[in-house]
Amino acid sequence: MKYTPHTARDREQMLRVLGKSSIADLFAHIPKDLLFEGDLPIPPALTEPQLVGHLAALADENRRMVVFAGAGAYDVYTPPAVDFILSRSEFFTAYTPYQAEASQGTLQVLYEFQSLIARLTLMDVVQGSVYDGPTALAEAVLMALRIQKDKRNRVLLPQSLHPHAKAVVKTYLSGQDVTVEEIPYLPYTGQMDEVWIRNHLGQDVAAVVMQTPNFFGVLENPYTFQREVHRAGAVVITYFDPVSVALVAPPGEYKADIAVAEGQSLGLPLGFGGPYIGILATRKEYIRQLPGRIAGKTVDVEGRPGYVTVLQTREQHIRREKATSNICTNQQLMALAVAVYLSLLGPQGLREVAENAHRKAMTLIRRLEDENIAHRVFRAPVFREFVVELRRPAREVVALGVERGILPGVAMDRWGYPENWLMIAVTERRTVEEIEALVKFLKDVRA
Repeated sequence: MKYTPHTARDREQMLRVLGKSSIADLFAHIPKDLLFEGDLPIPPALTEPQLVGHLAALADENRRMVVFAGAGAYDVYTPPAVDFILSRSEFFTAYTPYQAEASQGTLQVLYEFQSLIARLTLMDVVQGSVYDGPTALAEAVLMALRIQKDKRNRVLLPQSLHPHAKAVVKTYLSGQDVTVEEIPYLPYTGQMDEVWIRNHLGQDVAAVVMQTPNFFGVLENPYTFQREVHRAGAVVITYFDPVSVALVAPPGEYKADIAVAEGQSLGLPLGFGGPYIGILATRKEYIRQLPGRIAGKTVDVEGRPGYVTVLQTREQHIRREKATSNICTNQQLMALAVAVYLSLLGPQGLREVAENAHRKAMTLIRRLEDENIAHRVFRAPVFREFVVELRRPAREVVALGVERGILPGVAMDRWGYPENWLMIAVTERRTVEEIEALVKFLKDVRA
């Protein structure tokens, strides 16, 4: 079956308008050594049983790993009910809600997602999702710049912010008259240097970002942080772990102005890097500065409940100069997965997941330090992730672990940190036996 609708006559007409005599002329500007000639090495067609067998053989080549890697993407457990509900046709085939006349099911999903995240964060308003955590943070920074009425143009980002998120923010701000400065972290604790923040807060600072737990897995002190930043008239943006707030204070409790997160750990599988979902919440007075869209609940003339898109801020929907977003869509299917996951677990279930991960992480830390296998680089409290210092390059340890079916963590030198730093994450999926296997492995390979 061919999917190109153009006839030979159509192509001739287009070439004539372009002043070309052949399709090859369209590519004449490309160097010859970069052009592919001949036929693609595509094997003969397979029958359906043959294709299924071929794909199964390819799948069998995948290695099954015990994953202790994190750095923003976590090997969490997804209850089977989540996938079952997602696979229902009315959800799985629904298109993204551009217009107010989107299906009631789609709009209700977004409404429930917003409501659940609002309860989780104790924030007033949640929009209908962003692509991922770094995108949500970049949109939050742009939002903070709009909130400020006195044209402040400095933004403070912590050095301990996830490097990917930091890069996305700087990309969003490139070409604008905005200065980005990085807050150093304290070598012993890994937390932001609050004295530095205090000394660098001025009337030109629009926003200050805090990540907690930060990139090193260390929990920050949000209460002291927000007081200092608010006193200077700047916007407080917190980049938080949505599972951690089952144990530690949520953003609304310590008066964050904007709260953002990567929602992958709320029941979404790793999936080779996606798709994930960004979370963006704020205070009620800043609702008009939110990007994306908000779904709301109302009643019709007969009193029946209905769901509508109550706010859309894209340039396609309102006058361009009034737009606060160029987000083309949202992660509606991922929002559904998160909503189902949170509904299944409930507050107590999410707390049990968080406690499970934290308890196992602390057990692993004690085992590594008691046996002098590895020691934490930073001594401040952590949630489920931490950095240890090894006696040999972390990349070597990771490579050896893969051979044994264990992904022991993430080598930190890829981001410019010492080559013997290894970041380890422990989720609720890891068993006592798997933790013991990691301890034994790290003990065996230490040098």
